[in-house]
Amino acid sequence: MIEFHYESDFTLKDESKYADWLNRVIGSEDKVLKDLAFIFCDDPYLLNINEKYLRHEDYTDVITFDYSEGKQIGGDIFISIQRVEENAELYKEDMDEELRRVMVHGALHLMGYGDKEEEEVLMMRGKEEEKMKLFHVEQ
Repeated sequence: MIEFHYESDFTLKDESKYADWLNRVIGSEDKVLKDLAFIFCDDPYLLNINEKYLRHEDYTDVITFDYSEGKQIGGDIFISIQRVEENAELYKEDMDEELRRVMVHGALHLMGYGDKEEEEVLMMRGKEEEKMKLFHVEQ
């Protein structure tokens, strides 16, 4: 089950479309959805989580807590809408497109993809592009 929670004024326009897409993303990696929650928040909310649980003192766009077991994908993905908006502006990207990138980035972390080493970053970027194309695919 995929749930969407809002700790800010932001809301997704069509939750079912996003849930369908994320189910396809997970299935395309030969994984099974268990429980996945997306929590949309603002910078102070996510900074508090970053400091409290990860001991990082900087702003970020996404934090993923992984509860996956084997092929069963589960976790909490916190997304700062403020960071997504700023990144969209910075990279001259559509806000919705940048949001999908961050959402799929968090989901890919749950499926075992990292982004600490240069090789991992290249793999992650490729997977993001591949999975974002699935958003416009109707089932």
